Amino acid sequence: MNHILSDRINNLATSQTLAMAALARELKAQGKDIISLSLGEPDFNTPDFIKEAVKKAVDENYSTYSPVEGYLELREAISRKFTRDNGLDYKPSQIVVSTGAKQSLYNIAQVMLNDGDEVILPAPYWVSYFEIVKLSGGVPVEVPTSVDTDFKITPAQLEAAITPKTKMMWFSSPCNPSGSVYSREELTALAKVLEKHPNIYVVADEIYEHINFSGTFCSIGSIPGMLEKTITVNGVAKAFAMTGYRIGYIGAPEFIAKACTKIQGQVTSGANSVAQRATITAVDADPSVLNHMVQAFHTRRDLVVALLKEIPGVKINVPEGAFYVFPDVSSFFGKTLKGTEIKDANDVSMYLLAEANVATVTGDAFGNPNCIRFSYATSDDILKEALRRIKEALAA
Repeated sequence: MNHILSDRINNLATSQTLAMAALARELKAQGKDIISLSLGEPDFNTPDFIKEAVKKAVDENYSTYSPVEGYLELREAISRKFTRDNGLDYKPSQIVVSTGAKQSLYNIAQVMLNDGDEVILPAPYWVSYFEIVKLSGGVPVEVPTSVDTDFKITPAQLEAAITPKTKMMWFSSPCNPSGSVYSREELTALAKVLEKHPNIYVVADEIYEHINFSGTFCSIGSIPGMLEKTITVNGVAKAFAMTGYRIGYIGAPEFIAKACTKIQGQVTSGANSVAQRATITAVDADPSVLNHMVQAFHTRRDLVVALLKEIPGVKINVPEGAFYVFPDVSSFFGKTLKGTEIKDANDVSMYLLAEANVATVTGDAFGNPNCIRFSYATSDDILKEALRRIKEALAA
């Protein structure tokens, strides 16, 4: 029946993280003892002070349509948050609230890209960037990195990737899937390259900013000369364990914010009204309320990296943020494990699901065919058991 569907949907890849999570659920339902490390979702509950704000919003009857771009009080709170945490001066009129940061990204692509416009994606990149850019008529230009460079691009690589068709660069820091965090020095060096190309806009995805073990965080928009060409994307899903609330937002030059509001007005209208009220409480809170979660992720990071280092053939760096590890498993390519021929990262991922009952995601989905991603957003005991199984399966 594919010929009846649009070329647009036929050419769109399924999200491999969601596909792997669905497969893991299916196998679990069949009675298999599956440990799923595929989805990037905190295993903490939403903090109680935010839940209180939800109850209050329900009691105060926030049950009608919200303004398309989000409640003014929320955009004012986000404006304060940008100033406090990021050194970014975005007025409320430059902020648009959406149904998750994924919608924020889609809005940006739809309002910025024409057919054939190139978007530089330092690889690995979050799985949906590539498809959202493609769906919007853009051409993704991957810039490869490796475990040896901590999965970060250099200014020379950025310069080499720029052509007359380059319209944007999209990246995340802390990065999903690698956990890499760009320092102020590294971002300043990239900004120096972009300075020479005033027509290139940057999408800075900062959804993991608070889950950061490096001690510092820098927004590229805070570097002199970058604010007017940066669209900063953030949300409350990861840091505040509010994935199901579906609230993301952008800070952007005003003409871009207005365009995003215009498209949102035709597609979804305003985001969930109760969730927006809860988000005011979240973004107004001092980020120190998240310390217990960040500390737990830090401890798990250390645990997982130490256990991975014990597995022969697995190459790992030390990620500085988010809650993922992205080990290089290319030493297994061309080998046969328990009768299974391993050709690529996808084969490694499927082999671990079949042999170890552990769900991971192939690095192919993130633009790096040598690696697999797994999330350590689960308990120490589950992580130890998962790594024990992986070690055993790969020792074959």
